[in-house]
Amino acid sequence: MNHERFDIVVVGSGIAGLTYALSVAEGNPSLRIALATKKESRESNTNYAQGGIAAALSKVDSFESHVADTLGAGAGLCDESQVREIVRRGPTAVRRLAERGVRFTRRDGEFDLVMEGGHSARRVAHTFDHTGQEIERALVANIAATPAISTFENDIVVDLRVDRSGPAPQVCGAVVFDARRGEFVRFDARIVMLATGGVGQVYRHTTNPLIATGDGVAIAFRAGASVANMEFVQFHPTAFYETDAAGDAGALVSAGRTLLISEAVRGEGARLVNLAGHAFMPDYDPRGALAPRDIVARAIGSELTRRDETHVLLDLSPIPVEVIRERFPNILRACLERGVDITRDPIPVAPSAHYLCGGVRASIEGVTDIAGLLVAGEVAHTGMHGANRLASNSLLEAVVMAEAAAGWTLANIGSFANSPSRADRGAGPGLSEAPGTAGGSVDISLGVERARLKELMSRHVGIVRSAAGLAIVRAALNDMVARVGGAVSPNQPDPYASIELRNMTQVAGLIIDMATDRTESRGLHHRSDFPTLNDRRWRRDSVIFPQL
Repeated sequence: MNHERFDIVVVGSGIAGLTYALSVAEGNPSLRIALATKKESRESNTNYAQGGIAAALSKVDSFESHVADTLGAGAGLCDESQVREIVRRGPTAVRRLAERGVRFTRRDGEFDLVMEGGHSARRVAHTFDHTGQEIERALVANIAATPAISTFENDIVVDLRVDRSGPAPQVCGAVVFDARRGEFVRFDARIVMLATGGVGQVYRHTTNPLIATGDGVAIAFRAGASVANMEFVQFHPTAFYETDAAGDAGALVSAGRTLLISEAVRGEGARLVNLAGHAFMPDYDPRGALAPRDIVARAIGSELTRRDETHVLLDLSPIPVEVIRERFPNILRACLERGVDITRDPIPVAPSAHYLCGGVRASIEGVTDIAGLLVAGEVAHTGMHGANRLASNSLLEAVVMAEAAAGWTLANIGSFANSPSRADRGAGPGLSEAPGTAGGSVDISLGVERARLKELMSRHVGIVRSAAGLAIVRAALNDMVARVGGAVSPNQPDPYASIELRNMTQVAGLIIDMATDRTESRGLHHRSDFPTLNDRRWRRDSVIFPQL
């Protein structure tokens, strides 16, 4: 197996991975940094983030108000100390992005701040309706101009390499599959940063790109890191509901991701109405369409069930046409491509899997259970989001964590040394050392199995769950794992697809098991058989420790 040696390997090229790599390189240009990304460097959840980044940047706003809104959305599970620290660092992090070339929309020289659901003030900094794309553009340009960083595109991590010979496990690199060359490569490193994003692709309809298959959570868990709160999967209330020529929503599946309609549209005054034209959100919450996302998504789901319909409508008629054209040019263009003129017509929308509030347990600095293994962004669980993420707090947490992790790295990397000769590949079946198959027959269609998993998760582990439905999908998942197997071999017809499916089944199992155990309804986790909050038993994180 070919191998490369670096000081640091960064996995993922969204806001967290890019910010971390840049900050470390700026702090110590002599360090050699590898940036490994599954597709092109711009393909990430960050790139599709329309709304913006929340921070108390206004003179009429405050840290206390932002903290209170975050805690309120989190339904009792936020770690208040973590929330306070991330919110406190937010304004500096946003200004740092601007210094790196992110062109935030401004008015009279100040950040143009907008309102989003769950916020009590206009505090979301944005670049019109394509903030994530603009952040990616600026950070990728900075990466390209930084000699210390080597970018490896189309590389997917198989497993971490972990040295278990000492008193505590220590990461010392990773094994990756180079999809362009069709070969496995060993990356040796003193520190590995996982910034791989979320798990949206385990669901049939998701706003996430095709690469969001839960890789970071899966490989960290296999290596021995604990995970928390995987049952809290946020469904964005307003994703474009698109059908194919036959009227089937399968077009959403073939496209890989659905078009997200930013929360900021509702912040400007758009209403949610059912197909009879009734604005139903005030029936569910006095905040109407600007209630937190879990409430809005469940309200839409309730309307769809009650009326036996497939979607509701987002009515933009309260917003002046000139504001629509100025504020939402990308949404206007994308909807026109789908046959909807949002200056005249309502947008058909339905909830779609969007964001994972749980993940690998970590401090704000990204420090995990495994020495030298850091995480940042959506793959991480710091306690910031609790049981439901407040809108636009995702980019905030990602950039604050990345900056903090970079500071930790610069202060501590001297205590880490490469020890590749003593490394294993983490827990569980990993890279096959000999020619063979992936745990059985290579005739199994990985695409069919992937689609089956997505359908099962959407049907039984979506906005509303029950013990019966969770048991059905757990049994099906066990059967799938038994048939497909866990090993990865160079002789697989499609190693890339095999690696992704392995990770998807791993994270799906974690979601199912935590959703089964939490016998209450809280935030994003709603059990039809346990519809009430149970603070006495469940006002705590769900945590799973790997069995190594």
